[in-house]
Amino acid sequence: MSQNKFLSLDTLLPQDLEDEADLIPLMTSDDEEAMLKEPLPEELPILPLKNTVLFPGVVIPITASRDRSVKLIKEVNKGSKLLGVIAQQNGDTKSPSPKDLFQKGTLAKVLRVLKMPDGNTTVILQGKKRFETTGYTREQPFLKAEIKALDEARPDEGDPNFDAIIDSIRDLALKIIAQNPEIPSEASFAIKNIQSNTFLVNFVSSNMNMSVAEKQEILEIDQLEQRAMLCLKKMNIEYQKLSLKNDIQSKVRTDLDQQQREYFLHQQMKTIQEELGGVSYDEEVHEMRDRAKTKAWGDKVAAHFKKELAKLERMNPQVAEYSVQRNYLDLYLDLPWNTYSEDSFDLKRAQKILDRDHFGLDKVKQRIIEHLAVLKLRNDMKSPIICLVGPPGVGKTSLGKSVAEALGRKYVRMSLGGMRDEAEIRGHRKTYIGAMPGRVVQNIKKATTSNPVFVLDELDKLAESAQGDPSSAMLEVLDPEQNTNFYDNYLETGYDLSKVMFIATANGLSSIQPALRDRMEIIEVTGYTIEEKVQIGLRYLLPKQLSEHGLDKSAVKLPKATMQHIVAGYTRESGVRGLEKQIAKVVRHYAMLQAKETPRASKLLREELEAILGPAKMLRDTYENNNVAGVVTGLAWTRVGGDILFIESSISKGNGVLSITGNLGKVMKESATIALQYIKAHAAELAIEEDFFSKYNFHIHVPEGATPKDGPSAGITMITSLVSSILKRKVKNRIAMTGEITLRGKVLPVGGIKEKILAAKRANIKEIILSEKNQADINEIPARYLKGLQFHFVTSIDEVLAIAITKQRASGTKKQ
Repeated sequence: MSQNKFLSLDTLLPQDLEDEADLIPLMTSDDEEAMLKEPLPEELPILPLKNTVLFPGVVIPITASRDRSVKLIKEVNKGSKLLGVIAQQNGDTKSPSPKDLFQKGTLAKVLRVLKMPDGNTTVILQGKKRFETTGYTREQPFLKAEIKALDEARPDEGDPNFDAIIDSIRDLALKIIAQNPEIPSEASFAIKNIQSNTFLVNFVSSNMNMSVAEKQEILEIDQLEQRAMLCLKKMNIEYQKLSLKNDIQSKVRTDLDQQQREYFLHQQMKTIQEELGGVSYDEEVHEMRDRAKTKAWGDKVAAHFKKELAKLERMNPQVAEYSVQRNYLDLYLDLPWNTYSEDSFDLKRAQKILDRDHFGLDKVKQRIIEHLAVLKLRNDMKSPIICLVGPPGVGKTSLGKSVAEALGRKYVRMSLGGMRDEAEIRGHRKTYIGAMPGRVVQNIKKATTSNPVFVLDELDKLAESAQGDPSSAMLEVLDPEQNTNFYDNYLETGYDLSKVMFIATANGLSSIQPALRDRMEIIEVTGYTIEEKVQIGLRYLLPKQLSEHGLDKSAVKLPKATMQHIVAGYTRESGVRGLEKQIAKVVRHYAMLQAKETPRASKLLREELEAILGPAKMLRDTYENNNVAGVVTGLAWTRVGGDILFIESSISKGNGVLSITGNLGKVMKESATIALQYIKAHAAELAIEEDFFSKYNFHIHVPEGATPKDGPSAGITMITSLVSSILKRKVKNRIAMTGEITLRGKVLPVGGIKEKILAAKRANIKEIILSEKNQADINEIPARYLKGLQFHFVTSIDEVLAIAITKQRASGTKKQ
C-alpha cells in the first residue's frame, strides 16, 4: 500500500489492490481455515450499514457519508484495521443508536480507503467472522461494543445432503447469471472457481437481490446446512421472478398465474411511463372521458362511445388492439359532431367575392346566390349537390374556395382521380391491421365543422376494380335523402352529411354512371372566348404572376392588343392554363432583366412578343381556303373544349369502293357510309350520272391520324365533302357545319354547341350550319359569344348542300 492512505479513484487500478492490499476476491478452504483461527478482539468499533449485510469472506465497498463513520474509518485504518459491521434495522435512520442495529454482525478488515472525486470516503472491507454484541461501551465519537464469537455448526465432510444443497446453489447461481442480462457472464467463472462451500453460501447470499432483513436472517443462522437451505430457497424465488420477467418479455406462458404476470407487466410499464414523465394509460382514459363531455353528439353516439371506452379500460395496454381502440376513440373525439360554422347571408358581399375571383361562370354564381337566398329565409335547408362539367382550366376547382369564402364556411377538397378502391370512400373495418376511416370522414375531421364546402374533384375519373366500385359508394354520399346517416365502415355508426355543400367537378358526363348523375344538379361550365381570356389574363393572371415572381405591379404592362396576340397566337385551349404559362414566361423574362439591372420599358408591345415567346404557333384550328374541292370544315367537341376539323375526300378511277382513313371510330365510319349511300340514292337530283359510282373509287380522310375521332356530328360535313369532290365545285368560303344525317336525308341535332361555336370564332369562321333543333341551344348562349357569326338552321341535307356548295368550279379540276 502506498504512503498516502487516501487515494483518488481516478488513479486506482486492479493491480494496485492485488499488490498493496490483502484483497482476496475468491477464498479457498485453506484461507477459510486460517481466517477462523484468527483471534477475535473483545471490543470493536462498530460501523452501521444502511442497505446491505457483510458476510464472512466477502469483499464489498462501503461509501461513508456520516461524520461518525468517516472518523471511525480513519482511526481504524491507522491501527489494527479491524472493525465490526452491523446492518441497521431501518435504513432511513440517519444517526443510528445501538437499539437501531441488529445484534449480530461481521468482523471486517479494512483493505483500502479511497477518496472519491465527490468528496466522500469509500472503504473496501472483507468479512472475517460472525459475532454478537453483548453491550455498547460508548457512542461518541463513534459506536464501540463488546462482542463474542458465534460458533458455526458445520456438517461432516462428504455429507450427501449438504453436498446436494451446495451443488444446487452452484447450478442455480449459474442459471440466474445466464438469464439475467444485468449480471456479466464473467461472474459464472467466479462461481465455478469457488472451492469453499461456506464461502459459496456467503458469496451468493451477499450478491442476491434480497432485502437487508432477509440477508440478516441468513447471517444469523448458526447451522451452515440450514443457512445453505434458506439461501437456496431465496435463490429459487429469485430465479422464478427472473424467469417470469423473461417470459413476459417473450410473451410465453409460465407456471405462474396469468393475472400475476399481467399485473407485473402493467406495473412495470406504469413505472417506466411515470419515470419518463409521460401520461399514464389511466390518465389517457380520464382525458378522453373529459373530452367526451364537451361533444355535442346524440344519445346513440354517446352510448356507443361510452361502450367502446369501457372496452379500452379493460384492455391490456401492451396488446396491439389497444392502440387500434385508442385511435378509434380519438377519431370520435376529433370529429365535429353537430358542430356548424355560421353562414354569411350577405348576398351582395357573396356576389362581390365570386366576381372578384372568377370571370364569367354566371350560371354557377347565380345558383350559389339562389341557395344563399333560400337559406336566409329557411335556415334548415339541405345543401345542394352541384356538379360543374367543363373542359380543364376553366376554374371549376378553384370555384370551391370562392364559394366557401362567400358562404363563410370551411373548405376541403378530395381528389377522386384514379381512385379504384371502395374503401377509400367508406373506410376499412377497424378489425383489419392498418384500418382507417374513409376519406370523406377524414376530410370532415380536417374541416373541424360538419357543414364545409366539400369539393369532389375529377368525379368522372373514378375507376372500377376488384376492390369495388367507388362511384357506387358515392351514391350514398351524394344523395340528400341518404347522407343524413352516412355509414363509414371504420366509424361503425352514421354521420350526418346533409349540411355539407358538395361541389363535384368533371370534364365530361359520359363516364359518370346514370344513378350518380341523377343525384346531382348539373351546371355546364363552358370554355372562354378570346375576349374573356384577354380580360382574365389582364385582371387575374398577370397580377398573380407578378406577385409570384417578386415584381411590382408596374414592372410589366401588357396592352390589350398584346394580350390578345398571346391568346390567339400562343394558346389553343378552352381554359386559361396555357395562357398562364405564357404570361409566366413573359414575367420571368422581365424578372431576369431586373436581376441583371438591364433597363427596359415596362410596356410590352405586340411586335416584341416574338423575342420572348418565339414565333407564333401554327394552330390546328386555323381556317384553310376553299380552293380545293372536297375539303370541308367541321366542328368537333373534345374534353379540352371545341375544335375544328377538316374532312377531305377524293375520287379516283376504280369500281365504286369506299375507303375511310384518319383513325375514325365505328360511328364516324357509319356516317361516311350513310353519306355515300344518300348520294347514290339521289344521284339524279344532284346531276350525277348513274354509272359514275361503278367507274370511280371514293376516299374520305380526316387529318391528324394519330388522334382518335368518333361521333355522328360529322355527317353533314362528310356528305358535303363527297358532293364537292364529285361535282368539282368549291365549298362556300369561311363556313363550318355540324350535324348528324339519316338515310332519309334528315339533319339531327348534336351536343357541345357552345364549345364548337367558340372554336369556330377562334378559326375566324363566319357562317355555321346547324340542325334546326339546335336553335334552342343557341338561344341559351349569351349574345357576346355569337357576335360576328351567321347561323343557318336546316332540317334536310338538301338545304345543307344548297347553302354550302357554290356554282364555282374548284381550281385544278376539269369535267369528268
